[in-house]
Amino acid sequence: MEADRIPHHPDVRTITLQRVLDAIVDPVRRSIVTQLYGASGDIACGGFDLPVSKSTATHHFRTLREAGLIRQYYAGTSRMNALRRDEIDEVFPGLLAAVVTADRGSRETANPPEPTGQGLSAAGSG
Repeated sequence: MEADRIPHHPDVRTITLQRVLDAIVDPVRRSIVTQLYGASGDIACGGFDLPVSKSTATHHFRTLREAGLIRQYYAGTSRMNALRRDEIDEVFPGLLAAVVTADRGSRETANPPEPTGQGLSAAGSG
């Protein structure tokens, strides 16, 4: 019975760059990877800050798992998620760090700080 609850994870030798890139092209999935990358431990499915419904989040977790990026397991009734960081770094050195750095940078430029109003009167008076 317990074996039925353990999802399939691809062997690290079968993980392809194309599959990984296809998985992380979606911003929600990149967000999951980024959150796991910065976490001090594994995260339950419900513990992510995601702008999607539970069923859509489940689809994204499955896509990441099937691409070989995350490992899922049960802890009681919670499905936990772990980034396969060491395994991915072994096959594609530096890829996860580059993706996370780029993702964090794109979020900062997409949400720049509000202007403080300083210097506006000089620009408008002249």
